Amino acid sequence: MPPGHAPAVEPPEGPYGHRGPAGSGDPRRKRARKLLLGLLAVVVVGALGTGGWLLWGPGGGDSKTSDKSPTAVAQGPLDVRETVEKRPASTTGEMAFRFSVDDMKPGEHFEMPGMWATDRILAKGINKTLVGLRIGSDAEPGDETWRLALDGPICGYTRHVTGDNRTAVLFRANDWAEEAYCNQVAFVDLDDGRLIWEDRFPVSQPGPEPGAGTGAGQDRPSVTLAHGTVAVTWGGGTVGYDMEKGTTRWTTSTAAPCQDMGAAGGRGLIVREQCWSGDESLPAGSWENVTYKVRKLDPATGRALWTYSAAKGIRDLNVPSADPAVVAVSAGDTEITDLLSLDDRGRSRATISLRNGAYVADCAYTDYLVVDDCPTIAVGKDQVFIRSKDQPEKQTSNWVIGFDLATGNTTKKFDSGPGSLLYPVRMSGDRLLALRLSNDHIAPNALVALDPQTDEEVPYLYFGLPSEAQTMTLTDENDIVVQNGRVFFGVKAANGPPDAKTKQWTYLVLGIGSGAPHTS
Repeated sequence: MPPGHAPAVEPPEGPYGHRGPAGSGDPRRKRARKLLLGLLAVVVVGALGTGGWLLWGPGGGDSKTSDKSPTAVAQGPLDVRETVEKRPASTTGEMAFRFSVDDMKPGEHFEMPGMWATDRILAKGINKTLVGLRIGSDAEPGDETWRLALDGPICGYTRHVTGDNRTAVLFRANDWAEEAYCNQVAFVDLDDGRLIWEDRFPVSQPGPEPGAGTGAGQDRPSVTLAHGTVAVTWGGGTVGYDMEKGTTRWTTSTAAPCQDMGAAGGRGLIVREQCWSGDESLPAGSWENVTYKVRKLDPATGRALWTYSAAKGIRDLNVPSADPAVVAVSAGDTEITDLLSLDDRGRSRATISLRNGAYVADCAYTDYLVVDDCPTIAVGKDQVFIRSKDQPEKQTSNWVIGFDLATGNTTKKFDSGPGSLLYPVRMSGDRLLALRLSNDHIAPNALVALDPQTDEEVPYLYFGLPSEAQTMTLTDENDIVVQNGRVFFGVKAANGPPDAKTKQWTYLVLGIGSGAPHTS
């Protein structure tokens, strides 16, 4: 785990803080961009023939598959949001939102950590700023519905959102200071950009010895949400904040040679603990010197409900789901090799082997410590779904397969068919939402619901993407969010063109929605 560090001297600030893209300032350009949505209806016929950025799916929603919409579970404002998506009245996909720039400078780079959607706002982290943009718009910097500037760059986030559309981020305090620690947490309303509360938490130095952060050395902190609680791990312990008031509900501490390194939220709360063996015969920094534990905590009190110790030889451990508890481990390899399901006492239920690469499970590996960001591992009540390795024979294909959490046995298998690939996205009630991505970029992509009870694949949206946005479907390099009948693709970082002579159109977020209202 690389330690945090104080930011280097940066170029002059743009609208989003350091290295932000500069706005055009040309009112004619802005008016032209805002006309784009209105012109789409006129040019769509031409776009269909020229690889434009609006494609129609077959059937217009006339699929003969049954579509009993799953029932949503009632949730309050203190719950972590778990929406159940309804099949739209039409599966015709069209652009619902775009956020892009075309004036980044050579060598310019800015981080875009975190992306969240509500029924009317797409929110994105950009360097030291959170922005909210109206869904249904064609936006550029300066078109924000709201903008929340923080004291320093965002250095941690959670993918979770509450039932009333709030989330939390971490940021560095005193951006101008020589020692800019990542030690502040902000709780934000995504609909209007209000800062609900903020607080400062401790820092600890990296490594097996206890102590406060010194110099530029700091353990990477992590933030997540569980019912009524915003939890922050900071190395030396974990802090639980009251979601409504921002007051400290509880604190826990770790003793050397272990430190808290990441938290997973949602229906439950699990803290990952990293420990050092102190074996001097091993090279400094060797992964063989590290072991992992996970603790299930009561979000209201911080009390440990159980602790699970992973076997030696684990290079890394992530937590795709806190409830039911599922951990993803890399045993003797850098890739995930096994998924382990745990019972309500932290005992091992089943081991799901990825069979030497026959199956693929992905967790995000970035400078941000988000241990429950596993974009193609979807955990349901009784099953976990992952994808197979791509099958390149003749036409590339794969399948999505389910495993029983109690036994580890396979349950359901959904084939992509030739010329496309299936990627799990998330659960929607008892159904699995998945992306079907076309290999030839001629047949449309699709957002589908896979029903384990009936073995049916129910199409939700058929859509195409412009050439500039094709790479945004890469699950390990981008944020992909399905919310309120729309699918959003967002980059995690953006880079300027290679030289000043190259004008580069850069998509930051692209959203696809239905051309018809949702069914009730």
